[in-house]
Amino acid sequence: MTSLASESYVFDPRPNFPLLLTAKRYWHPASPHLNDPSAFTLIFAHATGFHKEQYEPTIEDLYRLIPPGGPNIREAWSIDCPNHGDAAVLNEETLRWGYDEQFGWQEYARGIHAFLTGLGTGVDIDFTTRRLVLVGHSFSAVVQVFSLTFQPLLKPECLILLEIMCIRPSAVAPLMQVYTTVSDNRRDIWSSREEAYQEFKARAPWKRWDERVLRTYVEHGLRPLPTLEYPDKTGVTLKCIRRHESAVYRDTLASFFVYRLMNWLVKHIPTHFIYGAVDDLIPRDVKDEFLANQVGGEQNLSSLTRLPGAGHLLVQTHPEALAKTISERTETRPSSCRGRGRHGITKTVEDAEMPQRGKRAEEPPKGLVGEDGESTDTWRTTSSVTKTLKNKRNLAIGPGHYVLTPSGIE
Repeated sequence: MTSLASESYVFDPRPNFPLLLTAKRYWHPASPHLNDPSAFTLIFAHATGFHKEQYEPTIEDLYRLIPPGGPNIREAWSIDCPNHGDAAVLNEETLRWGYDEQFGWQEYARGIHAFLTGLGTGVDIDFTTRRLVLVGHSFSAVVQVFSLTFQPLLKPECLILLEIMCIRPSAVAPLMQVYTTVSDNRRDIWSSREEAYQEFKARAPWKRWDERVLRTYVEHGLRPLPTLEYPDKTGVTLKCIRRHESAVYRDTLASFFVYRLMNWLVKHIPTHFIYGAVDDLIPRDVKDEFLANQVGGEQNLSSLTRLPGAGHLLVQTHPEALAKTISERTETRPSSCRGRGRHGITKTVEDAEMPQRGKRAEEPPKGLVGEDGESTDTWRTTSSVTKTLKNKRNLAIGPGHYVLTPSGIE
């Protein structure tokens, strides 16, 4: 098979949005679909602490695994969060102006929205004419949903959300505290990329990653020293510095907003959930509560997949299995990437307009649970799972989950 071609871009949405975005386009030079308006354009967004190139093995496997008559892929794009990857290097000075303590997830969403609606310079492609499939992992699954709430409205064919970080509000604080503690204390300077690679290769969670993903992390997730953060150091360090990773974990507004929006969203936009079958970071009962109360049950999704052997970091550990699942979710038929919708009715984004922030939706979200664990007068509880969560003020991070150690999460 001919290797994929790629090209890097810098998107400048200033002055309307102060942060630059970096993106990478991937395509197969021999593909008959490069100018096919009916073919899909995939838009990938990464998890906290990672970067756009983490999807390269998944994208490579996706193109390799497409069967005859399978999904028509025009091209794929992956976009860095503004304080991650190459974007973090370009925005290094600007990020010191108010983004250190907390980095709102909506900033990534605003950037993606500006990128896809052409509200800036540097990328001469009209994505509004494309059949978009939005793919997000962990916090960026929330981000991809949030990007749909800005004007002008994006109208994707479907959403593919990987281990979405949408969890009950009372369960967020203890979980985010773990992430913040780990990122604040992780090692972030090595003498060379080779030293970093050897350390990662020998320790969890990196030692469980696909080798190709680990190599891209070392190549694209690190940068040479000195930097603005470490002006007197030598060697290599993280492009997404520790303070900026922690700043992402401190924001909960976007997650809460999308948590409440999801019940409406899945009835109007075809939505696929992909979880790891190993519930190592988000406990299974937390996922089940979200599915029952905010999604309204699995029947409201276009599909729900649990990848065998994979956990929260399924992009890093199982890129081939993930690619195969994405291929199966983006079919060739004219109704491709359409969800079965509620009661088996196919829904498309054109069927309804997105309810705007600050305005009342057509109906209140069903099943939202109050902070005391009980249903409010306006919302109803649809699952007894909430009774379990009511007594779990502090989430256990122990056997079966990641363990917090002085050297990081294992």
